Amino acid sequence: MAICFWLRSCRAPRLRPPPPGRLLCPRASGLGPAPSQAQLRCYAGGPAGLSAALLRTDSFVGGRWLPAAATFPVHDPASGAALGMVADCGVPEARAAVRAAYEAFCSWKAVSAKERSSLLRKWYELMIQNKDDLAKIITAENGKPLKEAQSEILYSALFLEWFSEEARRIYGDIIYTSAKDKRALVLKQPIGVAAIITPWNFPSAMITRKVGAALAAGCTVVVKPAEDTPFSALALAELANQAGIPPGVYNVIPCSRNKTKEVGEALCTDPLVPKISFTGSTATGKILLHHAANSVKKVSLELGGLAPFIVFDSANVDQAVAGALASKFRNSGQTCVCANRFLVQRGIHDSFVKEFAAAMKKSLRVGNGFEEGTTQGPLINEKAVEKVEKHVSDAVSKGATVVTGGKRHQLGKNFFEPTLLSNVTQDMLCSHEETFGPLAPVIKFDTEEEAVAIANATVVGLAGYFYSQDPAQIWRVAEQLEVGMVGVNEGLISSVECPFGGVKQSGLGREGSKYGIDEYLELKYVCFGGL
Repeated sequence: MAICFWLRSCRAPRLRPPPPGRLLCPRASGLGPAPSQAQLRCYAGGPAGLSAALLRTDSFVGGRWLPAAATFPVHDPASGAALGMVADCGVPEARAAVRAAYEAFCSWKAVSAKERSSLLRKWYELMIQNKDDLAKIITAENGKPLKEAQSEILYSALFLEWFSEEARRIYGDIIYTSAKDKRALVLKQPIGVAAIITPWNFPSAMITRKVGAALAAGCTVVVKPAEDTPFSALALAELANQAGIPPGVYNVIPCSRNKTKEVGEALCTDPLVPKISFTGSTATGKILLHHAANSVKKVSLELGGLAPFIVFDSANVDQAVAGALASKFRNSGQTCVCANRFLVQRGIHDSFVKEFAAAMKKSLRVGNGFEEGTTQGPLINEKAVEKVEKHVSDAVSKGATVVTGGKRHQLGKNFFEPTLLSNVTQDMLCSHEETFGPLAPVIKFDTEEEAVAIANATVVGLAGYFYSQDPAQIWRVAEQLEVGMVGVNEGLISSVECPFGGVKQSGLGREGSKYGIDEYLELKYVCFGGL
């Protein structure tokens, strides 16, 4: 754990907090020109109805809204329209944010658990009060249907509520040693500044799941949100400020795709950052882990998955189809735990495929996320659509059959039809690469042993699902699947109360639950002698 006076002795510049009740922004502070109408669309009276109060465009560092020398555009994935120009932070801004977080840590770690709990609770309450506006921001920058965005905001807020309660439950231990005149104490102390790097698919929940735990433990954070979805992170900063979270405790530094690599490296190599938490691809996670290794930082990684969804002959087909729809097509298949491979036993295969196809046609409606009735929004960008196209094309060229869907949707370049493939084999790309899109490939199998072998034949292991009515089989398969989370007769498994994380190359550590706060704590053993 770093020593707080080290920074002061180096005469690092301090960021002055804003006067009470004043939010600093370019227009109010004189730090730069106000955004033009071309730079920032005014949604207050528009179809999206985005809240002008929450739609911030500057970085948030040390309790201040600070512009950067450059900006980058954020686009609506449904229409391609520019939502606004956001501060494009680089390495200097990242270093400044770390210093602000470090200085804040020196006092935040001494704040009582009760007070930290109270502040997190206020932040949670503000999220609930502003849930509709926050959801609209998610739909605008991410594209997911508004109902899904509303569910994400509730899920996101619940992490703040959960960790506001866990803040008061950080317990140590007293150990009786073999020596009569000694006692041993085990203390849990906050690790320090945490660099939080988050993805675009859950732009609010992936932040609060990490930040809630960090702040509850007594840590401060620097958040680098995904370049596609920075507005949600900045809206959370606005509410954190309103909740009374002290300056420097929660900092946000958005940056463009061009600067992501250098900013990520700066955060992972800064000597004042002892903790890294990242959610994203396995490839990027490995790069960040390499950077963090040089200074032996504590790292939490929630990386890619290739979730199997197994349907055994004993399964209730209706339940399995409902679970398949929920697991596969939430956020248009752009979740790390969504089913990527459907393994269906021969005896139930044909009926499952028939009912699954019928349910997809009946239940799934592609459209703009703001349109009522939409269940499938756009994919995040053109690159994501191209990957789904590639997986479908590869599978068909190797003998797969398109049951429904299979091509881009007529609505536009980022929309893709919900697709079901049968006659899929293990040599196809969709069987061993994470698609991250609305593609459901079905592989036929004969025995339980075969299904488990196929499911485990991968270097990743985040989530897995299976449907069965056989109690003995349920125990066997649940224990044999090489994943961090298992859904048994259930397609939606995420919950704030339960540990989220994977095995193999799907990551390190756990988030949420009573275990999530441990990622931001260090154990200290104290030997008390002379008794």
